[in-house]
Amino acid sequence: MIRTSALRRLYADNRAASAVEFALVVPVMILFLLGIIDVGRFIWNTNEVEKAVQIGTRWAVATDIIPGDDTANGLKNYSFAISGAVPQGDVVPVSSFPGVTCTSTSAGAVTCTCKAACSFSTVTTGDSFTNLVGRMNQIYGGISNENVQIDYDWSGLGYSGDPFGSDVDPLVTVTVKDVAFRPIFLAGIFNFGLPDLSYTLTMEDGEGDFSN
Repeated sequence: MIRTSALRRLYADNRAASAVEFALVVPVMILFLLGIIDVGRFIWNTNEVEKAVQIGTRWAVATDIIPGDDTANGLKNYSFAISGAVPQGDVVPVSSFPGVTCTSTSAGAVTCTCKAACSFSTVTTGDSFTNLVGRMNQIYGGISNENVQIDYDWSGLGYSGDPFGSDVDPLVTVTVKDVAFRPIFLAGIFNFGLPDLSYTLTMEDGEGDFSN
C-alpha cells in the first residue's frame, strides 16, 4: 500500500516538467537556428561569388588576352589580314574566330582550346589566368583555379589588320562553378556547392597585367 501511494505521488509530481520539456525543445531550436544561419551564409557567399565573377570579368577584358599570351602568333598579336587571309579592314568572320575556352587544373596548368579549328596560337603560360583568379580571391577566398572558366566568343567587333591592338574584340565570359559550401548544420554530412555563376563583357584593350 505504501509503495502504491509513493508511486502515485511520483506520478502526480510535475515539478520537473518544465525542465524536461525544455530539454526536448532545445535541440530542435538549436538545429532551427543553425539552419537559419546557414541560409544566410549561403546567400551571403553567393553574393560574394557573384561580385567576384563581375570583378574577374572586368579584369579579363582590361588585361592581357590569355590565349597565346603576348606571342607573335597569339590572339592578342595575330594578324588575320597577314596570316588569316581576311581582307584588311574587314570584320573577322566567326569561321576564322570560332571562340576559345580557357580552363585550369588544381595544379595551376592552364589550357586554352579553340571551339573549332583556328589558325592562331592558344598556348599560354597561364600567368594572366592566375592573376585573374587571384583578383577574384580578394573578393571571395574560396575560388580556386579549377573553379574558373574563361570563354572568348565572337562578337563581330574589331577588324582584320588592326594596327593598334587585337583584330577581334570578343565577348569575354568568366564562369565560376563547383565552389564548395559547407553548412554548419550537420557539418561533415552535407557539403554542397554554391550555384554556378557567369558574367560577360566585351573586350576592351586586352593589354596589361593589372586592372582596377
